[in-house]
Amino acid sequence: MAGLLRLSRLIDRFNETVGKAVGWLILVSIIISAVNAVVRKTMNMSSNAWLEAQWYLFGAAFLLAAAYTLRQNEHIRIDIIYGLWSRRVQHWIDLLGHLFFLMPFVCLMIYYFTPYFLLSFRSGEVSTNAGGLIIWPAKLMLLLGFLLLGIQGVSEIIKKIAIMRGVIEDPTPFVSAHETAELEGKTLAGELNK
Repeated sequence: MAGLLRLSRLIDRFNETVGKAVGWLILVSIIISAVNAVVRKTMNMSSNAWLEAQWYLFGAAFLLAAAYTLRQNEHIRIDIIYGLWSRRVQHWIDLLGHLFFLMPFVCLMIYYFTPYFLLSFRSGEVSTNAGGLIIWPAKLMLLLGFLLLGIQGVSEIIKKIAIMRGVIEDPTPFVSAHETAELEGKTLAGELNK
């Protein structure tokens, strides 16, 4: 188990680094969008390449940060139902969800996106828009996003098993949305009373 936990920590560090780095892609996308809008309004010119670049960057940020989101335990779940169960049952729900829903879906997407990307790359596929960009980098981001999500899924499964066996402490204890709101309210009230 110790070797698997080292692998899990390595995966976590890698996806955390990638997740934090791709956040900058959103800023670049916003700058491109703003400049493109100003040029379009002031000079009555536009470029499909710049529009597509902004879409590519935003899409890359979303796809490449999905694994980071899973690592931070910020993915979507139905807290109203999830929060009704004991923490042990929640761990089982998470483990079974990763094993039977997340991982098969990720493997299926990798299986389909690999030839999808390779065909586009080999053919040098270009956007059908006038002055558009090559398409394969966007398709590569699809594949890379699911590869990162897949390895993070492996890390989460390893950690979940270790937690359930009592080998490690739960790094992300569940706090319901209601409890989170109460804590934030108390923090705010404390700051206002200062």
